Amino acid sequence: MTAGPLVVLVGPMGSGKSTVGALLAERLGVSYRDTDTDIVTAQGRPISDIFVDEGEPYFRELERQAVAAAVAEHTGVLALGGGAVLDEGTRTLLAGRPVAYLSMDVEEAVRRVGLGAARPLLAVNPRRQWRELMEARRPLYTEVARVVVATDDRTPEEVAQAVLDALELKDV
Repeated sequence: MTAGPLVVLVGPMGSGKSTVGALLAERLGVSYRDTDTDIVTAQGRPISDIFVDEGEPYFRELERQAVAAAVAEHTGVLALGGGAVLDEGTRTLLAGRPVAYLSMDVEEAVRRVGLGAARPLLAVNPRRQWRELMEARRPLYTEVARVVVATDDRTPEEVAQAVLDALELKDV
């Protein structure tokens, strides 16, 4: 295995990847990177606009490229967008890496993100859409993950500690 991220976080939107990722990076004394932020920065527009203007397949290709670049270049904590695991090449790239799947149930998702605002895949009937997305993605998150950490009813600090413990990493 070549060098790469110390920790990779995957999971659905709202699971806390960005917040927990930043906490983990601070505790491990490394940098934090988010592939969604990489895409927004490179494109100069929000992901929701990319979906509307160019469509999901175009976004997924941008995402695939962003993940490949980040895994090759970044040695700190890396958070991937919720749908990044849909790409088979991305799943192959994550094989054997320290990947933590941050899981949560639909009620927690509703509580955290309200299931709607700026979430292009959840524009119509968000609860049903979220459940359908999770039915498709849960097996993929599990496939790439070395560890699964439930985030329901936990603070970001508790989730970060659970990831450190599960991956047997020591903070600085």
